[in-house]
Amino acid sequence: MQGTVNEFDLDSGAGSVLLDDGRAVPFGGAAFAAGGLRLLRFGQRVRLEFDGADVVRLTIHTLP
Repeated sequence: MQGTVNEFDLDSGAGSVLLDDGRAVPFGGAAFAAGGLRLLRFGQRVRLEFDGADVVRLTIHTLP
């Protein structure tokens, strides 16, 4: 699933992503760390991986 970064706190690694349907999905610092990312910017496009209802990893959306 993909979305756009809506909020991000560098200190905690937590934030939220807006899905294409407008729903905000929160993520914790563990999901940010699991993706190996160093920073997220407002408006940046990301890919989300879920385990049930929880975001477990964020990665940068790249095109082939």
